[in-house]
Amino acid sequence: MARLLRRWWEEAGSSSGGTRPTQQALAARLGVDQTTLSRYLNPKHTSTAPMRVVEALHAQLRAPAVELDRARELCRAALRENSGRRTVGGGGGEPTAATDVTDGSDEPVGSRATAGPAGPVAPHGPGGGRGSGAGRSRFRWHLHVLVWAAVVVAFAAGVLVHERFTVQDRKAAALTDGAAGEGAVATSEAPLQWPLLVMGEQDQFTRARALQNLLNAHGYEVRADGFFGEDTRDAVMAFQGRRGLAPDGKVGKHTWPELVKEVKPGSGTHEVRAAQELLNNVGQGGTVVSGEFTAVTAEDLRFFQSTRDLPVTGRVDVDTWLALLVAQLPPARAPAYQRPESPPLSGSAPASA
Repeated sequence: MARLLRRWWEEAGSSSGGTRPTQQALAARLGVDQTTLSRYLNPKHTSTAPMRVVEALHAQLRAPAVELDRARELCRAALRENSGRRTVGGGGGEPTAATDVTDGSDEPVGSRATAGPAGPVAPHGPGGGRGSGAGRSRFRWHLHVLVWAAVVVAFAAGVLVHERFTVQDRKAAALTDGAAGEGAVATSEAPLQWPLLVMGEQDQFTRARALQNLLNAHGYEVRADGFFGEDTRDAVMAFQGRRGLAPDGKVGKHTWPELVKEVKPGSGTHEVRAAQELLNNVGQGGTVVSGEFTAVTAEDLRFFQSTRDLPVTGRVDVDTWLALLVAQLPPARAPAYQRPESPPLSGSAPASA
């Protein structure tokens, strides 16, 4: 089973030309920790991935469709084998058959004539009472039941507490991912805020490239290189004037909502590229930036939305644009192929607004 899962991971991205996700990113998508995933992918380890993880790995790694049924068979066989081992090797602390079976009386059958600390327990006889050994056996049997009930309750409580804190940790991580951006909010109580972009000489990375791609989607021809120069400012001002906004050339809470477009299957190249650029830089394993809205893009969007408590639609609406812009990781270096003639960094900061 582990050999098949590891081959899926090692071959991921080789046929489509994409990049293979790291085990850390893949574990985040599956909702397991990286150590657990590493055991599932290690043929020398005895851990067996549950059916949910096997099916999710097949989908995430885009493994051959014909291998899914085989993987399910291997998973069921491994789980049956592990279950058999536990049955044969178990028994420590379990009540034995002799103390479990009753014949309709108040006392378990196996407790009669059972040796105790004070010698054999006297069986019932005509006119005779029950011996003290029988009472101790009955007490031990009830004690076994109470102990096992307590273990079951404690285990169930532990599972609920673990799940609760896991969900809370994921929500906290989702909110703090974008804390470095201007206007980002890292608390669960405050709403997210649109980042403010203004003209400057320094590279403003993915947020500025998303802005420029969106301007292109609205018919303005600007170079999507991440540098917010005069041409980008002029396009912003022209756009603001057409939408009835104050033409100040700054892109913030009033301009972003007017500028973004819904991205879905069939959307234009520029707005799709803008969304893919942002999605590729949120730390969940990478998204191919092609300008074409593919099934993989939709899948990556659904995963991102699920980690941000957004409706899981696989499309980019206003709320998803906001979450993507806030969640950008610093420094979002511009790919060299996108800005071969970019001016050098000056180190100056944008004007405050």
